[in-house]
Amino acid sequence: MNRTLPLANARYPQPSAMLEVLHPITWFPPMWAFSCGVVSSGAPILEQLLVVIAGIVLAGPLMCGTSQVVNDWYDRHVDAINEPDRPIPSGRIPGRWGLYLSLIWSGVSLALAYVLGPWVFGIALIGMAIAWGYSAPPFRFKGNGWWGNLAAGISYEGLAWVTGAAVMIGGALPDWKILVLALLYSLGAHGIMTLNDFKAIEGDTQMNVRSLPVQLGVEGAARLLCLVMALPQAVVIALLFAWDKPAHAIAVGVVLLIQVALMIRFLGDPRERATWFSGLGVSVYVTGMMISAFAVRGLIQ
Repeated sequence: MNRTLPLANARYPQPSAMLEVLHPITWFPPMWAFSCGVVSSGAPILEQLLVVIAGIVLAGPLMCGTSQVVNDWYDRHVDAINEPDRPIPSGRIPGRWGLYLSLIWSGVSLALAYVLGPWVFGIALIGMAIAWGYSAPPFRFKGNGWWGNLAAGISYEGLAWVTGAAVMIGGALPDWKILVLALLYSLGAHGIMTLNDFKAIEGDTQMNVRSLPVQLGVEGAARLLCLVMALPQAVVIALLFAWDKPAHAIAVGVVLLIQVALMIRFLGDPRERATWFSGLGVSVYVTGMMISAFAVRGLIQ
């Protein structure tokens, strides 16, 4: 009790809690997708290194960080039951500071995006709308696995990829091939997001969160996510062949075959192996993203 009283009376957030609520471990996917956009743009990278660094900060610590703070603020009542040690329910971020941090981080993100160019700013506005709509009422996309996972996939992969390309070409709209790849890998990421839902089936059921494992059952959701991950990559392979990039197409094909092997083992026990598949399968998946980015870079150059 003595430990919690100072937290209950605290007026300002603890610095360590502010970092924790930004969830740095979640920054990697959008920063990687942003890097794919940088590579795919065809623009010289070293000549614009400061712009690249600014964009990585925008994609990870700012935009993704904003989505994490917003999510924790609007999930604070659920977290108070399931994870009371988190920064907001524990009182390490007191009062309405979770909301204030969400607004501050949103403003800083959009300010940097504005500096990086009109298309970057426009993409950031879309991403920010998704970040708030994912967690906040009345939309709260995360309440339904179909919409929530799609929103997260588009935000974490597609928008970050397009932003990376736009930054490198002076804030303009990237080539259509880049847009197509970003869309396809965003759709595949829908399946990746479903993997995160297997660990919270009981809590989601109790709180009426309609994740795909809740709606379709463990087996049905597992089969669907494998299909959703694989099909867009198959389309990418076909496009790379059509764009006369056979070596890159074969490389992505090998990446997909590795995932299929992992999927077979995952489907044997989806609930127990979801975290295992997330660690291995997703790493292979994003490798294919970078291979595809280099293929498009060669075409644009």
